[in-house]
Amino acid sequence: MKTVTKQSFNLTTNPWIVVIDARTNQQKKVSLIELFRNAQYYRQLAGDMRTQDLAILRLLLAILTTVYTRYSAENQPYEWLIVNDELKVESVDEDYDTSKIKTELTQSWHDLYDSGHFSEIVTDYLQRHADQFDLFGDQPFYQVTASAYDAVVPESKSVARSKRTGKATGQVAVRQMNRRISESGNSVALFAPKVDETKNELSLAELARWLIMYQNYTGVTDKTKINNNEKFSNGAGWLYRLTPVFASGNTLFEILMLNLILVGDSENVLAVQQPVWEYPTVSDYLRERQRQQVPNNLAALYTTWSRFIHIEWDEYQRPTIYSAGIPMFDNEGALIEPMTLWHQDKKSSQFRPVTATIQSMSKAMWRNFGQYVNVYHRDDINGAGIVEWLDYLKSSGLVPADQQLRLASTVLISDGNSSSQMPATELYDDMRIQADVLFDESTANYWPVRIENVIQTTQKIGDGYYHFAATIGRIRNIDAKQFGQRHSAQFYAELNQPFKAWLASLTGNDDREAKISEWQHTLLQITLRAADTMMATSSPRDTKGIVELDNNNVAHQINVFTANNQLRRLVFTELNGK
Repeated sequence: MKTVTKQSFNLTTNPWIVVIDARTNQQKKVSLIELFRNAQYYRQLAGDMRTQDLAILRLLLAILTTVYTRYSAENQPYEWLIVNDELKVESVDEDYDTSKIKTELTQSWHDLYDSGHFSEIVTDYLQRHADQFDLFGDQPFYQVTASAYDAVVPESKSVARSKRTGKATGQVAVRQMNRRISESGNSVALFAPKVDETKNELSLAELARWLIMYQNYTGVTDKTKINNNEKFSNGAGWLYRLTPVFASGNTLFEILMLNLILVGDSENVLAVQQPVWEYPTVSDYLRERQRQQVPNNLAALYTTWSRFIHIEWDEYQRPTIYSAGIPMFDNEGALIEPMTLWHQDKKSSQFRPVTATIQSMSKAMWRNFGQYVNVYHRDDINGAGIVEWLDYLKSSGLVPADQQLRLASTVLISDGNSSSQMPATELYDDMRIQADVLFDESTANYWPVRIENVIQTTQKIGDGYYHFAATIGRIRNIDAKQFGQRHSAQFYAELNQPFKAWLASLTGNDDREAKISEWQHTLLQITLRAADTMMATSSPRDTKGIVELDNNNVAHQINVFTANNQLRRLVFTELNGK
């Protein structure tokens, strides 16, 4: 009798995460256990997309946050917890002094960072939860079983009916889950990295990576959803609704540590971390999601599902993927999320995550400096939580004042179509700044305010350059707005690297005025050079110009020279007045 071997692909032991090994400068695939044991030797994650790397980074952080809020760097459980043999929390002493909890968690972070590597308790945790990290397990990783899926979806969308009738219902193709292709049944990805015949092919390591990313960056093309007493619409993945920001570093260990938030608000310090795999059953997880409450712990937030996914395998080991939407909590007031920018809703006065759009994609990170750091301490601005965490580390003496911090952002921008939200493009940006500059403790010469003032001046001149270019467009009788926007984008592209270099050069001991004058000189040179380039392309029509009426109905002759003079006046007024 032929023995059937049950297939297994366990993320704790099978290699699937792509990293760059700093010792060889080569890519390699590693398992979860190998990654945590050797994170200090890896430069960074290096998967299929930067946004995929971010989704995986948050999974890794969910594991670390879960472990190190239960165990110290010396692998000892904390006094305020009772932890069982599976390293899960059984009870919490709610009368325990929260200030002592913060002190011990901070000490654990310090001990880990000082050691330069993660302790063996992470491996121990993964080994004890290995069954939940198997793609083919009884509780398959980031999936549900066929029976669990059929129990919550309409019968017409069930796996059983699909098998019985041979009709595909509620399915998502691999080519749609693969966000480098993102091809639905209604649209063909013309410039995909795979030919049509192989778009639905992928290895198990690839499947694991895309599965994690898809749960975080789901669009809304799929219409199947679970049965629910209250009506709901299929929502986008949680990360897809953010403008993410995180701390980068020189090694993967440093990246993970700088983003490992162990100490949060006092009201959440006793909250038990509960990643999705620690729910006893998927039914328990679904009941929690049907409450539509924002999680009170980061591990749950970082492992939030947007879909119930079930995967069937045929005899050739080709996957058929079933997907059903589940209720998603509202992002309003979800300030536990540390990796995003926020804006205040004018009607409710609540904060919501900023969502990047195609229209905003050309705006570099540094131009939003005041949104990352609430420099004026205004009530209508909420700074990014990860920046507040870095401030805590610096003020606690856990990172040196002269350490160069790198804030990074990677965002997957949708096509703006509310009925599909298919990915349109992926963007990455970063900015480097010294800790004692970003978290300057001085008053009269407070660097963040001075930097924000410099940026505002720079953007006023940028606006002036846009109006200069738009005026040239009107003189040439072409679409002035489009012409102005195109040249404005080119102007800021010229500014980006010099400004980022200037920002990275700042120190807490600098003469503020001298450093600001240094940037003003650079800005002046770039602006005048851009204007001169435009002037060099002038035609006789540009020289002659046109007649326009002002707001008082008075006629004025405008040409390339009057437009240039107006820009120069603005530049010298702004720079000499600062």
